[in-house]
Amino acid sequence: MRARRSRAVSLLITSVVLTGFLLPGAVAQDEGPAPAPGTDVQAPAVVDLAQIPAEPPVRPARPARELFGADCDTEINGSQVVAFCHNGYPQTDLVRLHVECDRWWDVDGDGAAVAIGPAGRVELSGRCWKEVRSAWVSHQRQ
Repeated sequence: MRARRSRAVSLLITSVVLTGFLLPGAVAQDEGPAPAPGTDVQAPAVVDLAQIPAEPPVRPARPARELFGADCDTEINGSQVVAFCHNGYPQTDLVRLHVECDRWWDVDGDGAAVAIGPAGRVELSGRCWKEVRSAWVSHQRQ
C-alpha cells in the first residue's frame, strides 16, 4: 500500500509548478515601448511656482435671487386630492392644482388659477372617478 501525500505538500508542489510556467513569460516582457529611432525624447515639464497665484481668482458675485412661490402640501386620499398652500413672500402667486388619474378612461383635471396674496392661505381640491396617479401644484407670477 502506498502512502498518501498530505494536502499541504500537494499545494506546495502545485504552486511551484505553476510559478515555473509563469516565470519565463514575466521575464520575456520588456519594460515598455522603446522610442522610435530618430525621435527626440523630451525632458519632463518644469513648473515655476512663482507664476502660480497664491489665491484663486475672485468670482463675480451671483445676482440676488428673487424669492417667489407659495409652499404647498398635497394630500391624496383615495380618489380625492387636497392641496394646502401658504404664500410667505411679498408677491402674489397664482397656483393651480393638476390631478392625473390612474385609469386611461378617467379624465385628468387642471383646476382654475387661484391668486394667493402675501401671507395668504388657500385650499385647492380635485378628484378622479377612481384612483389618483399623481397630483401637483403649478405656480405663476401675477
